[in-house]
Amino acid sequence: MSAQHQQIRIMLELQDGMNTKVTANWQAQGYEWYRAIWVECAELMDHYGWKWWKKQSPDTEQVALELIDIWHFGLSILLQSGISQEDIIARIQKELVIATDEKDFRLDLEKFAGATLVDKQFHIDLFARLMAGVDMSFDQLYRGYVGKNVLNFFRQDHGYKDGTYRKHWHDGREDNEHLVEAVQSLDASKPEFKDELYQALVTRYKK
Repeated sequence: MSAQHQQIRIMLELQDGMNTKVTANWQAQGYEWYRAIWVECAELMDHYGWKWWKKQSPDTEQVALELIDIWHFGLSILLQSGISQEDIIARIQKELVIATDEKDFRLDLEKFAGATLVDKQFHIDLFARLMAGVDMSFDQLYRGYVGKNVLNFFRQDHGYKDGTYRKHWHDGREDNEHLVEAVQSLDASKPEFKDELYQALVTRYKK
């Protein structure tokens, strides 16, 4: 089993786990994940910049975060489709070719959003073009995805739902900042990366 195969499997398991935490039998609910994707596309466009009447420059860090959010919803569509986990992994490995011949990122984004609206599916190949447009590697997608997912779990486990969770930790910094540091300090190629990351957050939170 290749490292990428294992990392895709971990992401699928994390996504199913988070969706299940929110709604026990989520796959039977018929949630409109495609709608979440095109709304994220609009937010992403704002971060990239499209207004010709004012000076704008792409906020690539925010664009990358929006792409990671879209990946969450895309994995949910794939999991909800009913095909096996192995088939999903094989499809992602085949279709996630991170390359584009389009010089204008916004046109790739509109193509992806348009395709999503037409058939309400997740277009892995078109998503990969967006990754290429902001120079995002598979490793960056994986680190970013696992980081966001583990933080979501951590928040739920520490009172996010009942309002007792502290978003600002002991040093006054937000949990997102601690997450970035924790992710950078760990080896993402290890299968236990997600567990070590969760534990690192626990240690930082309890200080």
